[in-house]
This record gives sequence, C-alpha cells and structure tokens, in this order.
Amino acid sequence: MSRFRLADFLPYQLSVASNAVSRAVATGTGYESRFGLTAAEWRVLAAVSAAGSPTQVDLGEATGMDKMTISRAVAGLTTRRLVDRDRDTGDRRTLRLSATAEGRRIHDIVAPQALGVEARLLAALSGAEIDTLRGALAKLRAACELP
Repeated sequence: MSRFRLADFLPYQLSVASNAVSRAVATGTGYESRFGLTAAEWRVLAAVSAAGSPTQVDLGEATGMDKMTISRAVAGLTTRRLVDRDRDTGDRRTLRLSATAEGRRIHDIVAPQALGVEARLLAALSGAEIDTLRGALAKLRAACELP
C-alpha cells in the first residue's frame, strides 16, 4: 500500500494552485482592495456580465460554486447595487440577475486587468503546455461528473 503524501495528492495540488492564481488575480486587478469585492463576488459579477440575465442556478452550473456561496455573493452585490434581481417575465417565481451600471463599470475595469494577469501567468507555459493543461482540466471536470 502506498503512503499518503499530501503534497503529491492531486486535489491538494489543484487547490494550492487555484488559491495562488486567485491571489494573483485579486492582487493584480485590485478587485478586493479597490472595490471591496470577495473572490466569489468577482466571479459572480463576471459571470452575470458574461451571461446577460442568469438565474442563481445558472451561475452554479457555469461556475461550479455551491448555492450558499452564490447566494452570499449575490446578496453582497445587490446590497452594494452592483447586481439587480428581477422577476422572469415568463415565470414570476424565477429571479434573473443583471449587472447594474456600476457593476458593469467595475467589471469593465477589472476584466481587462484579469486577462492581463492570466496572460502573465500563462507566459510561464508554452502554447502546447497551455493546450495540454486546458485539456487535462476538462478531462478532470468530466471525470468528476456523476454517472
């Protein structure tokens, strides 16, 4: 039987890498220091801005974040008037989210900076390594899906 080594455990390695990338994005864009956003709030604002008028369920599917994290992020964003909640015209039980003018303004400042951080991080890899990484991550996500 092999001995468990945390440093070699793939979920641990992915978590450490994810945390490092998230810190680099937060620092490089200033979404925390300049705009007071948490990582979850930034992800929700970015997803809402990209999707148009998603529901919270849509956000969960798009981001992989759990319901409670999304709910707290949406509450924070609506309190600060960065995101609006509106009833769906076809189904009044459904709430759709949209970025407010201020939410779009912040997104339009942070998103290009986030792309710049991504480019800086990806510069450490060759084009082939980037393709391999993206492919491997897609395969891992698929392997995590329940049958």
